[in-house]
Amino acid sequence: MSLAGQNIDRALLLVEDNPRDADLILRSLKKNHLLNPVVTVHDGEEALDYVFARGAYAGRQALPQVVFLDLKLPKLDGQEVLRAIRADERTKYLPVVILTSSDDELDLVRSLVGGANSYVRKPVVFAEFSEAVRQLGLYWLILNEAPQSA
Repeated sequence: MSLAGQNIDRALLLVEDNPRDADLILRSLKKNHLLNPVVTVHDGEEALDYVFARGAYAGRQALPQVVFLDLKLPKLDGQEVLRAIRADERTKYLPVVILTSSDDELDLVRSLVGGANSYVRKPVVFAEFSEAVRQLGLYWLILNEAPQSA
């Protein structure tokens, strides 16, 4: 696999409160040689602090290349995080992938109407979960073209 198109200067922001799921995602990305740094945050407030370079993340320069966003989060849920990202001119084109265990059709519809670029249900079986993350990483970190401001 060629990683020539990979922009390793920009991080993937993983917003995941479940340590087991976060570990599986990180292991899968590493196993598949996706070299972008991964910043993991555990709640909606921390996600917005990272995206908007405030609080503990003040001074961060570049936006993440993509956000993998869980819906069920402490403090602010994923829908609130998505709304805040889409409402700001600086981040309205930032790719956001909903990566959730929710099989609620309303969550899917709200996410897509709210501006999510993709909605992916986390598979329960580890091998399927790992493959889904591999494919997401390849697409969003290597193949996808995004505006430079996003």
